[in-house]
Amino acid sequence: MIDYQRRIVIIGAGVGGLSQAIAIKTKLGFHNFTIYEKGSEVGGTWRANTYPVWLTTESTEYRSPQSFFQGCSSDVQIHWYSLSSDLYPLWNKSHGLQPEIQAYWIKITKKYNLYPHIAFNTKVLSAEWDDAKQQYTIIVEDIFSGKRMSSVAHVVISAAGILEVPKIPYEIPGVRKFQGTSFHSAQWPGSIDMQNKRVAVIGNASSGAQFIPSISEDPSVEVVNFIRTPTWFTIRPHIPYSDTEKWIFANIPLAMRLHRAWIMFWFDYPSIVRPSDKALNKRREAMTKYILDNAPTRYYDHIIPSYPPGCKRTVANSGYLDVLHRPNLTLNFDGIANIVENGIITKTGEMLPFDVIIYATGFISKQDRYPMHVRGLNEATIQGYYDAHGGPTAYFGTAVPDIPNFYLLAGPNTGIPASTLFMEEVQIGYILQLIEPVLSGSVSSFTVKASPTDAYNVKVQERISRMVFMQCHSWARTNGTGKVFNPFPWASTLWWWWLRKPNWDHYVAVGAEKWVWARRKKVVKNILKCAAVLMLSWSYISGSAQRVLYNTAPW
Repeated sequence: MIDYQRRIVIIGAGVGGLSQAIAIKTKLGFHNFTIYEKGSEVGGTWRANTYPVWLTTESTEYRSPQSFFQGCSSDVQIHWYSLSSDLYPLWNKSHGLQPEIQAYWIKITKKYNLYPHIAFNTKVLSAEWDDAKQQYTIIVEDIFSGKRMSSVAHVVISAAGILEVPKIPYEIPGVRKFQGTSFHSAQWPGSIDMQNKRVAVIGNASSGAQFIPSISEDPSVEVVNFIRTPTWFTIRPHIPYSDTEKWIFANIPLAMRLHRAWIMFWFDYPSIVRPSDKALNKRREAMTKYILDNAPTRYYDHIIPSYPPGCKRTVANSGYLDVLHRPNLTLNFDGIANIVENGIITKTGEMLPFDVIIYATGFISKQDRYPMHVRGLNEATIQGYYDAHGGPTAYFGTAVPDIPNFYLLAGPNTGIPASTLFMEEVQIGYILQLIEPVLSGSVSSFTVKASPTDAYNVKVQERISRMVFMQCHSWARTNGTGKVFNPFPWASTLWWWWLRKPNWDHYVAVGAEKWVWARRKKVVKNILKCAAVLMLSWSYISGSAQRVLYNTAPW
């Protein structure tokens, strides 16, 4: 029976936080939870990233037939980036765009009546464990008024995301001196007019490559894209679903499930069967040829990365390479020495004037520096544990030693090469098994042990040490070159297998006498059932054998 005096706090109303809340409501029948969200709406990254979409309703001389989609979109096929309990048959294309993905999650939030549980514009500052009371004290702050409030929770689930805090490159001298308009691509102003403006875009990875085709479409806008490190590009066509396919998804049982299974197999196969060095070299050659076939010849000496594909995120060519032929778009590889009041000075000493600077410089990893103060047993903190282990470290990316009843969604080394939502749904199922005994009152708290956490992470880092992630500077490494803390170095199916149920021997349970006794009784019952089945089976087999022998005897 659920104890409704217990309370859960979920940090973040993005995809992970919403999915966790839905599971708590529908699978545990528990309703005493609060989601603290520092934004003004649900959706997380899909709420924040609203940079312009390059539409193709009108043809221009610069558009190619391949470039029929633009804007912030899902990395994997949208049918695998949908909640498994709420499949949607009417997605427009194979990969979802920001507006329809955000609309999907708003609809889901309304369906499960989650809005009354969400405290918007509220930032969690700290969570401190009271071991005597077996609960957390949570301090939150209203981001507009600055008012702070305190509450308690018996379970805390952090769904704060991985890459959510925009990174402005303050290491470049003079960033604050610029007198024109400047902003990060994740904070795109809704009313900006770039007509007849000189625009600098710093960065050409996922975000920059998606919005540059849009802002450079107007020939009156002069765009200079500053590139420090070239990016590997690949083809990711957004294939429209026909009305027939949508009808099949909506009306044929299991059609969407089978479609999702095929997508998962397609993504997981390279992780299950590792490609040979010969195959990897062929892949690099093919990707190099793809870039050179599409980019202008004047950039050939600079646009091919020196690191192997896969070390950093591969970017979908959503028209970026094609529009490099536009006369109003220039790539600059000289490096930035300084930003001044009216422009940028390159490392070659050239002064380039600009009216607008857009920072497509990524995000501050919340894995690298945990975004809030969390204190558990013996004054232990999550950040302290990270620092002591050379970077973000956790047990299956989900639990941290000495931090009771606190669970991470998308924690360290959970970056599977597939659907982030699938990865989080696996974690959610695992977390439900840990929190159900706490909510029922049969256990006060679970804390993961240090030794299995260390053993697991030794295995993770040993595997990563033989992989491509070690061969480049990356946000997914401590200080860019240290411990690799983001990727999960095995197949998604193995992630599911390992987290299908907790290994209870790896946890310390407090106030769990009744729960332990109930588990032992269950084990004994299962053993007796198996023994009874075996005895009956043996009896039946023995009797059958005797009858056969009797019937075949020579008398």
